[in-house]
Amino acid sequence: MSHDVKTADQVTGYHAHVYFDEASEATAAALRQDVETRFDVTMGRWHHKPVGPHPAWSYQIAFGPDHFAELVPFLALNRRDLSILVHPMTGDVVADHLDYALWLGERLSLDPAPLRSAAEG
Repeated sequence: MSHDVKTADQVTGYHAHVYFDEASEATAAALRQDVETRFDVTMGRWHHKPVGPHPAWSYQIAFGPDHFAELVPFLALNRRDLSILVHPMTGDVVADHLDYALWLGERLSLDPAPLRSAAEG
């Protein structure tokens, strides 16, 4: 049986999507502040509505492969009750979000339609 083997050198970066709602926004803000203080990463905008495939309010943390070993454990240990999606950037937006993703906390259901539209477009 033959299949395409993926390797780490295909990963150009990562995104972590931190999900929150009105009740957990202060917790998300505290986590964001902790990340900004400790890591050289790119923080995305606050989204107070579902955006793209994301089913809840969120913000994004973009980081390079060299930050994975430090940042992902930090998020795992300090996420409080927040759900966080961590996915690689391989150039395959659908697989990156749906097949290669890691979840910290509760796994949420993503909407694949926006991902598929982006992949086609």
